[in-house]
Amino acid sequence: MVDIAKNHATTTTPESYRLYPKPGTDQRQPEPTQPGPRHAVDRVEVLAPTARAATMARYILAGIRIALGFVFLWAFLDKVFGWGFATTPAKSWIDGGSPTQGFLSGSKGPFSGFFHTIAGTTFANVTFMLALAAIGTALILGIGMRLAAIGGAVLTVMMWAAVLPPTNNPILDDHLIYAAVLIVLALLGAGNTLGLGRAWTATPLVQRAPWLQ
Repeated sequence: MVDIAKNHATTTTPESYRLYPKPGTDQRQPEPTQPGPRHAVDRVEVLAPTARAATMARYILAGIRIALGFVFLWAFLDKVFGWGFATTPAKSWIDGGSPTQGFLSGSKGPFSGFFHTIAGTTFANVTFMLALAAIGTALILGIGMRLAAIGGAVLTVMMWAAVLPPTNNPILDDHLIYAAVLIVLALLGAGNTLGLGRAWTATPLVQRAPWLQ
């Protein structure tokens, strides 16, 4: 500011700007109550999720888990009985049809030789169908989420490899998204909400073998 009486400029430091004691004294000046423009401090507030948001997230994850489980289990039932959706009655497994022949024999990607070799074999049919049933049941019930996630991820990645390159994208398709979602569900304990995850984990069997969680 300008001292009009002495006609020269003076500089003052308001008390609110002083953060440290004056030289030669042990008394600290009061902490600033309202920082001035030269000492403005940017404050970053980290907002933790509210209890309501956390509860909603848990139920949404549970819904995704059940929906994915229905996708796997429905594929199993439709291929067994030929309910006319993806599998006609004449091609149902109980009528002698092969659950893997059509899909794997049509593979044209870099791994087509391998998939053509196993297409329609008893090993491929039984393994594929058991995987669909087990993964679907585990997801719906919310038990064995680790095994379901690993098995489901392996199965969907193999199905992705069988259709390379995907029709609508040079790299990605829904099979890889399914694999990623399954892993996330297992990591976040999605079987504990609207499922039997906690009861399953508390069983003596799982207590002795935690890898069954």
